[in-house]
Amino acid sequence: MSGLFPRPRTVVAPGAVHVPGWLPVERQRELVEACREWARGPVPLRHTVLPGGGVMSVRSLCLGWHWQPYRYSRTADDVNGERVAPFPDWLGELGRAAVAEAYGDEGAAAAYAPDTALINFYDGAARMGMHQDKEERSKAPVVSLSIGDRCVFRFGNTEDRGRPYTDVELDSGDLFVFGGPSRFAFHGVPRVYPGTAGPGCGMRGGRLNLTLRETGLSRR
Repeated sequence: MSGLFPRPRTVVAPGAVHVPGWLPVERQRELVEACREWARGPVPLRHTVLPGGGVMSVRSLCLGWHWQPYRYSRTADDVNGERVAPFPDWLGELGRAAVAEAYGDEGAAAAYAPDTALINFYDGAARMGMHQDKEERSKAPVVSLSIGDRCVFRFGNTEDRGRPYTDVELDSGDLFVFGGPSRFAFHGVPRVYPGTAGPGCGMRGGRLNLTLRETGLSRR
């Protein structure tokens, strides 16, 4: 359907840009294969346990820095204590290309230096509640890449989890960047549509979401 009716590029909020179909199918497959390799360790995919005892329905892994509620560390102390896989330079280059595409600002792109990736896998029943990405000390943009099944991405305001918010459908290959006034907007994924991944993306089922971020932490 997206081929019959091309989806427009959209500024969802100041600093929040949706670019449909940014990743070519070949690059999607490369990222899927890389994620499969990272999922083999040293820290595997896991369901994150929240401080109150709840368990997130998505399965996650991290590169560069390990995120656990609600801090970063070099080692996965809530999983197996191992140091997470390094953040690869080529993924940083992809992040800079994404910022350039979203904002049309080569200076902002050149200055973007992501040092961590949070990779979430959603099966058909997984959801992500409304939350802010605020453990980082940097206010640099978050780059979000979607591969696999389509989802509803709910992008809200910076004050609370309620309205106003905008629901955006993200397909395989879509790019979403949020920074500037929208950097700390609440956002979540209330729904995934199983079986909607386009042919050739490398996913047998489910949705992969890669988010690239600058932690602003030391490089030790």
